[in-house]
Amino acid sequence: MTAYSTADHVALVEDLRRLVASRLIDSVEILLPVEPALAALRERLRIDAEVWAAQLLGPDDRLASGVLARLIAALYPGDSGFDPPADWWRTPLGRVTARRLGHPTVENVPFAQAGAMLGITRQGVHDLVRRGKLTGHPAGGVSADSVRDRLAVLHASSNGSDDGSGRSGRGDSRV
Repeated sequence: MTAYSTADHVALVEDLRRLVASRLIDSVEILLPVEPALAALRERLRIDAEVWAAQLLGPDDRLASGVLARLIAALYPGDSGFDPPADWWRTPLGRVTARRLGHPTVENVPFAQAGAMLGITRQGVHDLVRRGKLTGHPAGGVSADSVRDRLAVLHASSNGSDDGSGRSGRGDSRV
């Protein structure tokens, strides 16, 4: 993974704090209103969200994947596979999940979901498949790995890294 901005880190920390507080700590507070323990949990969350964000945005893909798996399992439990709404992919956690994993639980995603992950329209996804920049999946839709790979190329080019295309990526707004 290439470098992320301070703004990316700060946004991810705030998103993680909000999600863990609202989905986990607030629920514990309703069931077990023991203030000293809750204050300790909130302080621990303040610190751990910084660590998680650094791990998610850092260079270690294996570590980031493990952290994402734990966070998604804890924050979005359920009997069925993780199936976030389209707007989730625009959140800081959704964006880093798409860049690191593609989709965490499926091999292929519908064109509309691929568009949400990439921040483009379904027609834009069709165009990228036609141009060979995304891979169609035999079962339908688009390979989730190809979405992840496309996001990695875009992220690298937006940071001025060479994506192998001969362009620096600066000023190139094409997905």
